[in-house]
Amino acid sequence: MREIIGKRIIICDGAMGTMLQKYGLKTGELPEIQNFTNPETIERIHREYLEAGSDFVSTNTFGASELKLSGSGYSSVEVVRQAVAIARQATDTFEKVHGRKKYVALDLGSNGKLMEPVGDLTFEAAYELFKIQILAGVSAGADFIFFETFTDVFELKAAVIAAKENSDLPIFCSVTFQEDGRTLMGTDPLTMVIMLQDLGIDALGVNCSLGPEQMLGTVRQILRYSKLPVLVQPNAGLPCMVDGQTVFDISEESFVDTMGIMLSEGVSIVGGCCGTTPDFIAKLAKKVSEINDKIIRTGKMIAPERYLNGAPYTAVCSATKTVMLDDRIRIIGERINPTGKKLLKEALKAGDLSYIEQEAIRQVKAGAEILDINVGLPEIEEKQTMLAAIRRVSAVVDAPLQIDSSDPEVLSAAVRNYNGRPIINSVNGKESVMHQIFPIVKKYGACVIALTLDENGLPKNKEERVAIAEKIIKTAETYGIGRERIIVDCLTLTVSAEQHAARATLEAITEVKAKFGVKTTLGASNISFGLPERKLLNRTFLAMALQAGLDAPITDPLESDYVDTIRAFEVLNSKDTESRDYIGAYGNNESKPAVKPLERIDFSLETIILEGYGDQATSAAQKLLQTRLPLDIVEGIIIPSLEIVGQRYEKGELYLPQLIKSADTVKSIFAVLKNEMKQTGGSINYGKIVVATVKGDIHDIGKNIAKVMLENYGYEVIDLGKDVAIEKVVQTVREENIRFVGLSALMTTTVVNMEATIKALKAEGLTCKILVGGAVLTFAYAQKIGADYFGKDAMATVKAANEVFRKTNSAKLND
Repeated sequence: MREIIGKRIIICDGAMGTMLQKYGLKTGELPEIQNFTNPETIERIHREYLEAGSDFVSTNTFGASELKLSGSGYSSVEVVRQAVAIARQATDTFEKVHGRKKYVALDLGSNGKLMEPVGDLTFEAAYELFKIQILAGVSAGADFIFFETFTDVFELKAAVIAAKENSDLPIFCSVTFQEDGRTLMGTDPLTMVIMLQDLGIDALGVNCSLGPEQMLGTVRQILRYSKLPVLVQPNAGLPCMVDGQTVFDISEESFVDTMGIMLSEGVSIVGGCCGTTPDFIAKLAKKVSEINDKIIRTGKMIAPERYLNGAPYTAVCSATKTVMLDDRIRIIGERINPTGKKLLKEALKAGDLSYIEQEAIRQVKAGAEILDINVGLPEIEEKQTMLAAIRRVSAVVDAPLQIDSSDPEVLSAAVRNYNGRPIINSVNGKESVMHQIFPIVKKYGACVIALTLDENGLPKNKEERVAIAEKIIKTAETYGIGRERIIVDCLTLTVSAEQHAARATLEAITEVKAKFGVKTTLGASNISFGLPERKLLNRTFLAMALQAGLDAPITDPLESDYVDTIRAFEVLNSKDTESRDYIGAYGNNESKPAVKPLERIDFSLETIILEGYGDQATSAAQKLLQTRLPLDIVEGIIIPSLEIVGQRYEKGELYLPQLIKSADTVKSIFAVLKNEMKQTGGSINYGKIVVATVKGDIHDIGKNIAKVMLENYGYEVIDLGKDVAIEKVVQTVREENIRFVGLSALMTTTVVNMEATIKALKAEGLTCKILVGGAVLTFAYAQKIGADYFGKDAMATVKAANEVFRKTNSAKLND
């Protein structure tokens, strides 16, 4: 497969589910089981796509995870081997007849469970589930691995690492974005690119959820930042119901016209997702043929309009935020490091990571954009503490992290399990250290700080610093690590011992940037050790270093003098356009009280809910109960706070992880309040709700998210699970006197059972209100099948429940 990647436009196939429905797939049957019960039809679909012009066919294994196949009677290994054999039979037959090479993609989707901390699927558990499928696909003879329709890039990272560690096959990665330009977990296209493209994959892109027109903006962002080939597989528009069948609303011609725009802008791998058929692919192949003919004549692919004209750029990211080390100064907060910090040491020894959380919150609020995490103490188990610290910090702030340890094993584990692209702190010029650290940097696509010291010790002058930096950069390149991922630290030595060292450091910064085009960092506080008025020296040296070309100072953002110096420098050097950030910080002329570094912040209950500070929820609720009644707390604080959270979510200011974090925080508060009310004979329960994934559908992520949100808003939820028989839904609603039902479906082949369930409930005379949700649904579709509400997301489900139980007289279908 690698022989054609980047050499010409590659054509994918289209939808498998749509074609199975066309050929009579019964609702309630798993598509993957058709590999055994109806292999001739699967092969026929593959052949039709090949005849239409597809360069490869994707195996019928999208739901082949052990979690999804549970109870089916088949294992992942059996399904994958059978599916690959069918696809291979189709490609072999085509090649014999037409003499043209075709490929088999091992097609793998999500495991169907939410990753930690939002859910309970660990990184390593996800890895193992993918490993099973990958090993089976490799042994069966797949040509490459195609991970598609992922909504969580962290899970996709686990999948990619499983593929890299257990095969040498090419890897395509495709993520599905919502209309707001974010994944379900809040990842934007730029962050997706930053997180994935240096993991050793061969192509990345987007598929499903939207039609080609709705995808254009997202695709353009990916093209702008990706250095890899970009793939696009849109749906055939949006779904609607016609004669009991799910169909999509755009024509083949309209589909191809929009895909033509993407091809002209540099997309190089194209196909279709839900609703597309061999007819769509045939017309798309005709368009591609014209472009490929031109590529053959000119020897040139169409080049996208890329950021910095395609020049390498330095960036790090968390799950939801990317920080570009561009022309702006980026502060790396240094406070999460036990060296010289008595309280942090005590907290680490006691296992109290709430102290670290508070340090993270303080630093980000003070202006840090990246946070250094160091938990190295001889008295603790560093690796497990580091992993826990990363999870905890990532849960309270969205700043990317810098993993700081002298132990390569700790660095490897932390970078592997981090939901983002971090900086590793650090490597140096010692051969032994480079050969330990660079494989970690390469494997996990990280950036790394390069300290300019080597076997000869600390550098004596500018020339030695520059020479060591060059050695590190060139060694990194032998590992396939570009210099855009190297951030050079020219080292600050104390001027009380070596006064000339300050000038050497500054001159080295300037030369390193000019000679190698790398970004630079520096810990400025060492400069003043042993001298009086250290802050004066530190901030003056910081200003000099910024002028010399320092990009990312490692400093204490709670020291306002340092942050003030950086803000003023950015104005005076035309980095802060129109002085916007400076005016935003100082324009109101009000003196802002400094946060005392050692002061524990006691947040209000409202702030705890809004920010999702779960560790503080229980104690805050207990304290508040000393002065207020439980129901007063619910009605006066919890409900208004949750409404603000919901509004922020709808405006795109918060994403699903933050939404669930706030909801989980409320759950902890409710537990305290309910315990108090048990002792007084009261109760908190806003109503009883039934949720279910309809008959034939095994995808329950959306339903599970809605359940968590409803429970944390005070509702009692009866979860009937997935693949739920219509009769069971009706029986439960009748016996439990249910007033509100939530039905979920992901597959186009199972939404008919959603309509059938609604009809059955109404036929029994049950007056419950019904909400439907799922990726293939729309407002109009929900309306057509008789639903009262359309749950476009978990927050919409909560709003509908609130309306039913608190304003029942106004319940109606909402958009």
